[in-house]
Amino acid sequence: MRSGTPGTRTAARPSCTSPAGRWPSPCASTAPSTWRILGKFYFWTPGFGAALPASYVAILIERKSRRGLLTIYMANLATETLFRMGVARGAITPLRHGEVLLFCITAALFMFFFRCKDGLKGFTFSALKFIVGKEEIPTHSFSPEVAFSKIDRKKKHREEVSRRMNIIALTKKLVDKVCKHGPRHRCCKHYEDNCISYCIKGFIRMFSVGYLIQCCLRIPSAFRHLFTKPSRLLSLFYNKENFQLGAFLGSFVSIYKGTSCFLRWVRNLDDELHALIAGSLAGVSMMFYKSTTISMYLASKLVETMYFKGIEAGKVPYFPHADSIIYAISTAICFQAAVMEVQTLRPSYWKFLLRLTKGRFAVMNRRVLDVFGTEASKNFKNFIPKLDPRYTSVPPELPIELS
Repeated sequence: MRSGTPGTRTAARPSCTSPAGRWPSPCASTAPSTWRILGKFYFWTPGFGAALPASYVAILIERKSRRGLLTIYMANLATETLFRMGVARGAITPLRHGEVLLFCITAALFMFFFRCKDGLKGFTFSALKFIVGKEEIPTHSFSPEVAFSKIDRKKKHREEVSRRMNIIALTKKLVDKVCKHGPRHRCCKHYEDNCISYCIKGFIRMFSVGYLIQCCLRIPSAFRHLFTKPSRLLSLFYNKENFQLGAFLGSFVSIYKGTSCFLRWVRNLDDELHALIAGSLAGVSMMFYKSTTISMYLASKLVETMYFKGIEAGKVPYFPHADSIIYAISTAICFQAAVMEVQTLRPSYWKFLLRLTKGRFAVMNRRVLDVFGTEASKNFKNFIPKLDPRYTSVPPELPIELS
């Protein structure tokens, strides 16, 4: 091992290959080029310098329709990685329940744009419409007269069906009576329900959606153990995470709807600004299902939305190929963490890199990178690669036997 002059933070050429130098790691394709150009390996060359040009070329090959989503995902991941790097260095103090606070702010702004005319478009608008319902849109197409005429038609239909199904009809009639006879402000657009049942129905509906989503995500792992451990099939329905996600989505919707109705009663009007208060309070529901990934993704999506709205308003300049540049820089940051400090990278992304490279990313010779002070070999303490001395600049610790 040799090092450069103090302050240059250079090191001898480390081996970025797997044992015996037979299979190159993901960074090895461009890392030798940067080493030959610069003459030495600097702190940023094994990861950032190698991944930056490679990722930029990769995103140019990708379909344009997918570049936006990939950019948001990688920018989200890079931001989280930089935050963890700052925490590891003591430069940033993590805030307790920070992901919940970030979600509250993001939810407040998203719901405000949702309530504004032409505030959101496309998939984001459709997703929020599905979650909170069309009743919270100010430009709701249903008028009270149309709504009540539909209710009358439903009543006539139910009277005909009730002759054949008395028990079911009586149950439905009781539920309808409870829902319709109660407080409902004149500005509220949930014409078939009072404000109380409106919130309760919202909670039940989204709790069921969240519960079913989590169950579906666990189905593949449960069926793999169907014959070896049949008892694990029951955990598919009684898992704690199922109820946590259901409680998160259900409480978000019920708190948002309840706060919106309350503000209509207090102010005697329906205002888009109500969404700021209702959205921020509803964001507290993330206490049931804390997720940094969800908070960071929605925050990144919010920044993208505000940026494009600024372009439409003519207040923000448009940068061509900005998505490709952001993707390349974000990917380079993540690869820098994957090479120099794996402990700061999101575990799920590290597992993805291992699957993508068939485990070759983990067999890099990180011991020679410890000179940079990032504890590159922290999670690989007992690993010493067997290297071919013909392809190394210094004698390896465990050389392979050449025949």
